[in-house]
Amino acid sequence: MITVENVSKSFATNGNPVPALRDVSVDVQAGSLFGVVGPAGSGKSTLARCIALQERPDRGVVRLDGLNTAALDGRRLREVRRQLGVVGTKPELLAERTVAGNIATPLEQLGVDGPQRKSRVGSLLDLVGLTARAAQKPGDLTAGQLRRVAVAKALAAGPAVLLADDPTSGIAPEEAGAVLAVLDRARAELGTTVLVTTPDASVVRRVCDDVAVLDHGAVLERGHVLDLIAEPGSWIADAVLPAIETSRAQAAKYDRSADVILIGFASVGALLPEAAGRFDVEVATIGGGITRIGDTPIARFRIGLRGERSDAALGWIADRGAHVAQPVRAAVAA
Repeated sequence: MITVENVSKSFATNGNPVPALRDVSVDVQAGSLFGVVGPAGSGKSTLARCIALQERPDRGVVRLDGLNTAALDGRRLREVRRQLGVVGTKPELLAERTVAGNIATPLEQLGVDGPQRKSRVGSLLDLVGLTARAAQKPGDLTAGQLRRVAVAKALAAGPAVLLADDPTSGIAPEEAGAVLAVLDRARAELGTTVLVTTPDASVVRRVCDDVAVLDHGAVLERGHVLDLIAEPGSWIADAVLPAIETSRAQAAKYDRSADVILIGFASVGALLPEAAGRFDVEVATIGGGITRIGDTPIARFRIGLRGERSDAALGWIADRGAHVAQPVRAAVAA
């Protein structure tokens, strides 16, 4: 488990301290895929470097499984750093070595013998989907493939934690999914705790369990993604859920309207039709859409209801686990 407690960090610019992190606290559970999301300059990369023990906070503490890393130096610091794999936005690969040779480099430095090294490299090539590229050089690969090789290299020594700084940066959209899938496989198959920094909220939607949103070095919100999307005014909800665009004319056709968030296969597929039949009302979707967070389907709809028991139907929908915004009169629905 990674625990960041009240961490602050500044850098000198023209002789003046410029805050990069302001009293940041987050908890990253062991075996999770944690996202740190925010715009450029929000402090994401600085936080990752502090967790990777590449930067020391000015104030606050980073703990790894309860160990206070501020007290580490020398040999003990190097030992703990080996438990932290890091993937930057520019893969550090040797042009003259093959893909397999690059992945083997950390194992060679640790003195791992040939048969063990070959077996480990083979497993990692399979994990990142590049077995067929093992004998090629980095110059023969696409940007997405290079990033996957960098992930395999960072995993070679078996770190407990993998930190990936903006892993889809500079990669074509059709390749970004493969990189994210590799990070998810590292978590699922190797038990590695994965921390991803990104300005792209769609990365959070696709692979993250938990998230912290940073802006100007401070945490705006943090928690489990599926919990945050149900909170009124959530940044994550607005960033990852379908937008609602409904005209007054559309809403005016109904007796009541409300915004609902439905989570899971059963809710998305059946809850609204069941409410309509149970309360003998018309329930129509007049805005929003369906997406997925990981493997979980999520719907954010604006619904219009027509019938005498419309309010009762909305109450029943909320009682069955849907998140229903305060209903508004159709005449003033946005």
